[in-house]
Amino acid sequence: MILTGALVNGAAIVAGALVGMFGGKLMPDRLKKAVMSALALIVIGIAVPGLMKSNHALIPILSLVIGTVIGELLDIDGAVNRLGDFLQKKVGGQGSFTQGFVTGTLVFAVGAMAVMGALDSGIKGDHSVLIAKSVIDGISAVVFASTMGLGVAFSGIPVFVLEGLIAVLASVVAPYLGAAVIAEISFTGSLMILAISFNMLGITKIKVLNMTPGLLLPILLCLFM
Repeated sequence: MILTGALVNGAAIVAGALVGMFGGKLMPDRLKKAVMSALALIVIGIAVPGLMKSNHALIPILSLVIGTVIGELLDIDGAVNRLGDFLQKKVGGQGSFTQGFVTGTLVFAVGAMAVMGALDSGIKGDHSVLIAKSVIDGISAVVFASTMGLGVAFSGIPVFVLEGLIAVLASVVAPYLGAAVIAEISFTGSLMILAISFNMLGITKIKVLNMTPGLLLPILLCLFM
């Protein structure tokens, strides 16, 4: 089934978050910070291989710049924050519901693994990348939810929707996605993963969600460049 990988990924996030909410409190803050730093380094490690795949440097540059302009004009980051606030009011979330929802969405839904894994699911029916991502996301969700609460579990919903949508669309447009397009998408997404790792380490506060339109632009740009 095309949506198997996306479903497993979303379920792993929810399960990890629930474990973190009820069991994560046993972890001292010092250990949580150490684990978060380790996970940030893992995220960097995930990003680096994708940064070696571009064959046309101008494509990811234009994709990232134009995509960021589009994202800023649409204020995607603000929209996700408002959605988190709405859910917090409806659910009466524990801890910082909005922070958990937004952080989980940023970390789990944006990046080369999400895009490439979903593309593999849609084009080849291969869910191995998303299943591997599920393990990483599940562990991360335990730590996130131990401090940010229920919002982390709800981030599994946009992850499933995004990956599922990409997988379905990929199955439709598969004949038009060559290796060059996938390489440029991977490079652009890997830059975003790198930005996420910097945010996790507290080095930057980049609104990565506002960059996400750039993940689709290589499909268009590769037709003309």
